[in-house]
Order: sequence, then C-alpha cells, then structure tokens
Amino acid sequence: MNSELYLSDLESKPESLATLAGSLRAADPFEGLPGDFDRVLFLGMGSSRYAAGVAALRLRAAGVNAHAEYASAAASFPPAEGTLVIPISATGSSQETLDATERYAGGPAYLAAITNRPGSPLTEAADLVIDMGAGEERGGVACRTFQHTLALLLALESRLTGRDRDLPALVGRAAEATADLLDRRDEWLPLALELLDGPHGVYTIAPAERLSSAEQSALMFREGPRRPADACESGDWSHVDVYLTKTLDYRALLFPGSRYDAQAMDWVRERESTVITVGAEVKDATAAIRYTHDDDPDVALLTETLVAELVAAYWWSAR
Repeated sequence: MNSELYLSDLESKPESLATLAGSLRAADPFEGLPGDFDRVLFLGMGSSRYAAGVAALRLRAAGVNAHAEYASAAASFPPAEGTLVIPISATGSSQETLDATERYAGGPAYLAAITNRPGSPLTEAADLVIDMGAGEERGGVACRTFQHTLALLLALESRLTGRDRDLPALVGRAAEATADLLDRRDEWLPLALELLDGPHGVYTIAPAERLSSAEQSALMFREGPRRPADACESGDWSHVDVYLTKTLDYRALLFPGSRYDAQAMDWVRERESTVITVGAEVKDATAAIRYTHDDDPDVALLTETLVAELVAAYWWSAR
C-alpha cells in the first residue's frame, strides 16, 4: 500500500469512469445471462459486500428476490436451479469469496463473477465473467474498483428488472461530478481535513439506499491513515450511535437523503457535534460540500465516497 499511488488512483477516477461509460455504451456486460432467475445471491467481503448490499436492496424494491451475503458465512442458500450467484472480488482471490463460490461450482445455480482480474482464481468456476475494467489500483486500496462495481451492479439491475435507463449517461455524469470534486479540492478539502481531525475518530452516516457510501468511507479512514472510523445508517443512528455524541468529540460525514436526517441533526445540534454534509445543505451542519449533479441520488451513490477518500489520502500522506 502506498499513499502517493493511492492519491493517483483517485485522481484517475474521471478518466476511468469515462472509459467505463464507453464500454457500457458498446455492450451490456450481463448480456450473457440466460433466462430468468428465481433468486439472486451476492457474495463478497469488504467493499464488494458494501456495494452488493445496496444492489440487493434496490433489486428487492423492484420485486426481485435478492440477497447480499458475507462470503465468510458458514452457509447460505443451497445450490438450486433458478439461482443466480454473483461472487464479487476485485482481486479475484479473496479466500472467503473463493470458498463460498466453491459451494455453487458445477451447478445447478448459475455463477456470474465480477472481478477486476479476468483469469484470476474466482473466474475458474464461473459461467460468466464480468470485468470491472477499473485498471490497476497501484495504491493497493479498492477505490476505482468499488465505484465500477456499483456501476456494474446498476447495469445488472437494469438487466433483471427491464428498467429503461441511460446508464452510460449516468456514469458520464458521475465522471463529471468526480472531476468537479477533484478540481475544486482546494476549496473544500482544507476545511474538511480540519473539522474531521478529532481525537475520537470519524463517523459516517448514510441512508440505507446508499449505506455503501458510509461503509466505504469509514473503511478508507481505517485502511490508509489507520484512524478509528465506523459507519451507521441514518435512521438507525438515533438507536445505536446517538450515545456517542454525549461522551465523545463526535465528528461525522453525513450523506443526506434519508427522511430521518432531521431526527439525527436534532441531537447533533443539542450536543454541539461536528457534522459535514456531502451533496446537500442540512440545517445545523457545520459545513457542506457540494459538487456537480449532486441532486441525482444515483450520481451521489457513484461519487460521494471521494470526499472521504481524499481526506484519507491526505491524512495518510501526512503520517
């Protein structure tokens, strides 16, 4: 792992997304899927599972029987005809994901593996391989692969639900949003570095529909600069994390969009905690970071983790 190369990986996100948009315009990566499925099962760890959790929720909301599982779970759904199993691993070599995939190898379930390394061990048992197309992450941290995984899972959603959407255009807008945050970092990053630099770590909050943003952001703070960080769902915050605002110098990134944001902010105001919002203004927040197209929840899903990733990169470099 290397902090300078990690920052370079982040700075190449717009170009990488533009390339992905072109690939999606040229072909549907899931075109090889046969027929209909009774159930969709995602398997993964870390960033892969974060992305899968959001994808499964979106599919269930569209009426698809979808589940995201820790690949490390001792057991999940049994292999069965009509089951689409999607193991996700950027490296294609996560041991837990390989072990879980082995339970479904050889049928009767259909295996469609998503990886950034075609030819990796994960692909050996797969009926279909989907390339993330994120390029080499030389910094050793999953950042572009996380973003590309989310975009590909939106492509899967369109395939399974028949939703008519211009996904290449969406990915193109995410590239513009990402470039905007990078280009204007001198305007917002110094304040974010200062406000989030507390003695008790950083907390990240997001609605269930974009919980992956909070989870990935907290991981970035832990993985690079090795800072304490934890993620929470916006509504659940009032049941599980509110207590920390009473005893800690509580500092958080809030990704707005939940109907329960105001409920959380009532406690934040009362206890004078520090909250930075990403993508929208929220009453009583200490600061807000805006970017191009941040009024589109799907652009936000693909873009907003860059704020935490850049803060983590600069903290990491300063260690």
